[in-house]
Amino acid sequence: MNSIDSPQPFTITDLKQHIYCARISYYHLCLPDVRPVTRKMMLGIEQHSIERERATRRTFSMYGIIEGERRFDVDVFSSRLNLTGRVDELVFTDSEIIPVDYKFATRFGKHVEVQLAAYGMMAEEIFSLLSRRGYLYLTKAKKAIEIRITSQLRKMVEQAVYEMAETQKNEKMPQATEWRQRCLDCEFRRFCNDV
Repeated sequence: MNSIDSPQPFTITDLKQHIYCARISYYHLCLPDVRPVTRKMMLGIEQHSIERERATRRTFSMYGIIEGERRFDVDVFSSRLNLTGRVDELVFTDSEIIPVDYKFATRFGKHVEVQLAAYGMMAEEIFSLLSRRGYLYLTKAKKAIEIRITSQLRKMVEQAVYEMAETQKNEKMPQATEWRQRCLDCEFRRFCNDV
């Protein structure tokens, strides 16, 4: 993979959206003033602040550890990846750092796993602790799902960031996602004339 060259850091949202559908990150990176805000987005923002308050009362048992230190809404950055974000929760133990991402959902896709891996990779770079796993806390199900931060997920993060840099540099619209059912609720649906 070549070095990542971008005038400004990519956001964790860019990364997640790129994995979901590369066109969404294209619109944000190349046409940043056209992003519509949907009701679903606003609901997610509201739910996040409610969940943050609840999280402070939960024990570490759902993460398979007895003790650790929690930090909430932690800004993370990777100069190597040129990526920035804010992770909902980081759990620090003596031997590892565990990112936790809250999702207002009952299920999730690969794009969310890649996002969690990116949080772990950025946290590793900042805090010099290994991040071997993370958790998705599904707020609707009130359940924490462990995600192993594998070499495959790490490669997906690196590949996606490289692809975003190429998209931004060339300003070329990528192919639409092959899962066309995703287009039904997409805020950019009216921009894509071929789906």
